Amino acid sequence: MGPTATTQRRRPGAPPDERRARAPHPRVSERRRAVSRQLGRRRRVVLAALAALVTIAALAWPLAHSHFLSARVVVVGGAHETARAAVLAAAGLAGDPPMIDVRAGTAARAIEALPWVKAATVSLEWPDGVRIALSERRAVCAVADGAGWVEIDRTGRVLADVPAAPAGLVHASLPGASAAPGRTVTPRALAALAVAAALPPVLRPEITLVEARGGGAVDLTLSGGTLVVLGPASQLGAKFEDIAAIVAGAPPAAGSVIDVSVPQSPTVSAR
Repeated sequence: MGPTATTQRRRPGAPPDERRARAPHPRVSERRRAVSRQLGRRRRVVLAALAALVTIAALAWPLAHSHFLSARVVVVGGAHETARAAVLAAAGLAGDPPMIDVRAGTAARAIEALPWVKAATVSLEWPDGVRIALSERRAVCAVADGAGWVEIDRTGRVLADVPAAPAGLVHASLPGASAAPGRTVTPRALAALAVAAALPPVLRPEITLVEARGGGAVDLTLSGGTLVVLGPASQLGAKFEDIAAIVAGAPPAAGSVIDVSVPQSPTVSAR
């Protein structure tokens, strides 16, 4: 029996009409060409954008680091004890650096490391300005240190070395006060520093020495040599009132001891 139409094998070299049936439709070919052209345009746009960015960066770099965009105008406010030159050096502004290289936060932290500076803010004012605002610490006592003196604030920060005792500051005897400016004394001195900072103006001229004792206790020495046992640095207002009342009344004899460690129950005795 001869082969049927369904079982006949197609010979190599198919007829022309069969080859035309397998060829892509013209619309498909046109769509492929359109997609190819679109991808080519996108690549050209991306390459042009990259070239433009490189050109802009090449032109902007020397401009950003030019004299016209450098930190030439620096305003420093609030610096009374701190030298302007020290502020500029700490902030990295001494050589008129490019504005783009100035980091406000980093500069502020560097300025706050200076002995007298309590807080600092740095703001950039383009194209060539930097504004620095400081708040400074306040010395509450002076401590003898070898042949000179050091000024110390309420927190124990050593503010400055000075050759002579500063006028208007109460003298203190503190452990670990021989520290370089910018460093902090031992925490054992904090109670005495709190007392020195809290002394009322009416009583301050009468005090010749604030002395830190063990366990956070504090002693005072009056101008006549009288010792005041203050005790811990608590209820200071009441204790100062007791001292002022005793001094204003019948001043104790030289060498006496005034004990105000129990507020409103002071005692006076001989040493």
